[in-house]
Amino acid sequence: MSGHNKWSTIKRKKGAIDAKRSKIFSKIIKEINIAVKESGPSPDTNPRLRMAIQNAKGVNMPKDNISRAISKASADGSNYTETTFEGYAPGGVAIFVECLTDNNNRTVSNVRSIFNKRGGNMGTNGSLSFLFERKGVFTIPKDNIKSPEDFELEVIDAGVEDIEDEGDVFMLYCPMEVFGKVQKKLEEIKIDAENAELRRIPNDMKTLDNESAQKVLKLIDEFEDDDDVQNVWHNLEVTDELLNSMDN
Repeated sequence: MSGHNKWSTIKRKKGAIDAKRSKIFSKIIKEINIAVKESGPSPDTNPRLRMAIQNAKGVNMPKDNISRAISKASADGSNYTETTFEGYAPGGVAIFVECLTDNNNRTVSNVRSIFNKRGGNMGTNGSLSFLFERKGVFTIPKDNIKSPEDFELEVIDAGVEDIEDEGDVFMLYCPMEVFGKVQKKLEEIKIDAENAELRRIPNDMKTLDNESAQKVLKLIDEFEDDDDVQNVWHNLEVTDELLNSMDN
């Protein structure tokens, strides 16, 4: 997991000062919309909505924006469909793209175009299922925890399999099946997550030379800039050399 964690950590730190905050807000508003359409506007009875609201708070979305998004989702007739795409970037790096869209034809065309333009290949759905495992991942700021030892015992009891120290946060990993149970445990012990999501964790990492890896990151960035794309998962090993080149 380490290489993927490095990239996730860098993205999290970059996100704090990212000029594309409106795009981040847009993705969260879509998630709120689909959560409300699925199970109603009350976060008390809608775990997916609770998670979306928590993630909105994690990126400092104003409360008024969150309330408006919930109200609008309850009233408007727009419907988003969840869809995924799989393929390979240059160098054989596996790419898994998750989307929320109100126009599937547009999304398919855009995703295929990005793969083709950046030297990748879009595959058939299911072709990469063996390369990724879905896990629940929670980002917990250390400032929110009074006793790390008690905290670890509580979350392990709830089903957390792995806890990683990433400096100013703990990253918690759990099987997808107990994601809701861990979420409830955090609520019970009054620990706020900066972010909570179901990730696709690669089983094997792909290491490329720095130049080739940069090309893959450009492809990933282009996907993430697309309005229909919610998440991009990959198995590129983010080396120290690559991180250093990103800092320069």
